[in-house]
Amino acid sequence: MSLDILTKMSNKYGSNKDYVLAGGGNTSFKADGVLYVKSSGTMLSNITPPQFVQMNLKKLTDMLDINRNYPADDNEREADVLADMMAARLPGQENKRPSVEAILHAMFPYRYVLHLHPAMINGLTCGKDGANTCAELFGSKAVWIGLTKPGYVLAELCNKAFEEFKNKHGYFPQICLMQNHGIFYAADSVEEIHKLVAEVDSALEGKITTRPDFTTVEVDEDAVCKIIPALRMLYSPDGNAAAVFCANKQVSHFVADEITFAPLTKPWSPDHIVYCKDEPLFIASGADVAITFKEYVDRKGYAPRVVALKGLGFVALGSDVKQACIAKDLFIDAIKIAVYAENFGGASPQPDWLTDFILSWEIEQYRSKQVAVVGTSKRLAGKIAVVTGSAQGFGKGIAESMAAEGAHIVIADINADGAKACSDALNAVYGENCSIHTAANVTDEDSVKKMINTAVMAFGGLDILVSNAGVLTAGSVFEVTKSNFDFVTAVNYTGYFLCVKHAAAVMKTQNDFAPDYLTDIIEINSKSGLEGSNKNFAYAGSKFGGVGLTQSFAMELIEYGIKVNAICPGNFLDGPLWSDPEKGLFKQYLDANKVKGAKTIADVRKSYEERVPMKRGCDIIDVARAIFYVVEQKYETGQAIPVTGGQVMLK
Repeated sequence: MSLDILTKMSNKYGSNKDYVLAGGGNTSFKADGVLYVKSSGTMLSNITPPQFVQMNLKKLTDMLDINRNYPADDNEREADVLADMMAARLPGQENKRPSVEAILHAMFPYRYVLHLHPAMINGLTCGKDGANTCAELFGSKAVWIGLTKPGYVLAELCNKAFEEFKNKHGYFPQICLMQNHGIFYAADSVEEIHKLVAEVDSALEGKITTRPDFTTVEVDEDAVCKIIPALRMLYSPDGNAAAVFCANKQVSHFVADEITFAPLTKPWSPDHIVYCKDEPLFIASGADVAITFKEYVDRKGYAPRVVALKGLGFVALGSDVKQACIAKDLFIDAIKIAVYAENFGGASPQPDWLTDFILSWEIEQYRSKQVAVVGTSKRLAGKIAVVTGSAQGFGKGIAESMAAEGAHIVIADINADGAKACSDALNAVYGENCSIHTAANVTDEDSVKKMINTAVMAFGGLDILVSNAGVLTAGSVFEVTKSNFDFVTAVNYTGYFLCVKHAAAVMKTQNDFAPDYLTDIIEINSKSGLEGSNKNFAYAGSKFGGVGLTQSFAMELIEYGIKVNAICPGNFLDGPLWSDPEKGLFKQYLDANKVKGAKTIADVRKSYEERVPMKRGCDIIDVARAIFYVVEQKYETGQAIPVTGGQVMLK
């Protein structure tokens, strides 16, 4: 079926970032007087047959009739055109909005049409010698459309150019290059479309000698991480924002100074305006970030989506991580175009008159709304969290529960492979922007600092630290060695301090720029932090100390809007800490004769279940709900909250 073939073609190009970014581009197919065209708000990468809008082909082509007089005023004309385009939808298609370029698809007398905005091709369309190079490379195979307003004006210009092309060559063009816009391919088969794409790519490759270089570079992470949380809160003081940092060799070249950055200060195409706004902000070294940001907002009337940091890199901003990542990808695309354009006579960005038109055009305003953050009732929606010790067990379960409630999670664990596996699993379920992973040893301050910096550069700041990493070595006072005691203390007590020290610095920066914004530090403590534990003194002592740290941190850090609380679960009997057959507590307690009369691990487990009024062990969701409560509670800090099924009660 041809619609299935169209879908497969759409998915192929839509899944390749060399051709499509942020769900851009569109495709279509014609049969029996019907145009099937991609609907707005869908993505080529995963579009399905029902998501194509079915339109009356004749009604669309009739819109270009010379006797159809649309108003001269831009807004009135585009409103009338949009109404006619909507009226061209077939019955039953009213809930879909067709691509803005449906008329262009209709005028090609070929069955299949593919419209893309590849950076390499836009290096040509945004180059000063673009038109001449097009004629040189493609001759009678392609038509060049000069700079014009998008929408109906573009459609009229294309219609006229197509007719002139046909009168000259005896056939309609199959390739259409549009200045500062992109490329159209048209053919009667998908195989021929693929062939056209390959021919154009090959021809351009032969002309390119200067290419972008995205080699990794070293960056002053500490300097970057002092600025990014500030930008995030300046963008949205209520924390409904994300900031993504990017640096590489090519970026470093452009952000070296304002003069070198100049080619990137104007947009190349409508897509860059939709996702990055029309102008990035450049912040010089030593400049006051708040003042510079405010001056931009006062001048433009909106916040920047891209902020270049002199000598460091750039930050992409958005209402959520997805938006910020899209802005990052589109600005990288802008950088590619700037470099590729050097091969075609130098850069020729959009003129101001065209940018002003696009900024106020209803079509582009609609597209902008399509990528705006959608309201959600999830309890941790948009929160940025670090969970230590989250590659397995309790920490993994906590991370999974938080991700399910909308948080962006940094999976941090000394087990790097396990951290990656956990993060990959979360992204598979909740989307690629849900989680990242990092190797982290909480007893090593440099490692902890790197962990926090990783979170800030990936997501823009930090809202929740869950200090979960912990170890346990059971045994009597006569058996436990000093090295074992020191190990437990280093992870459970000193590690908690180190995590708080570096997380709180980021949270304080956020509070400096948004004084009403609250953040959370949560220690996963234990019921052993509330009462002594026989033949488990090293663990209990570290957890008692953790409660002391929690109360002390709470008093100090609330000045900066940082709440500090501890969750004290008891008897996570199904987790590896208890149930591991070799190192678990059941095995340790059995060997240490901690449970009198116990002959088997099952006897030890039963003994612990019987001590709980609710007659069961603690589940991960029990702890997760306590975390959610702590985050949502605006008048609670310094607490050690038992989650013990009633076994340990606060006095």
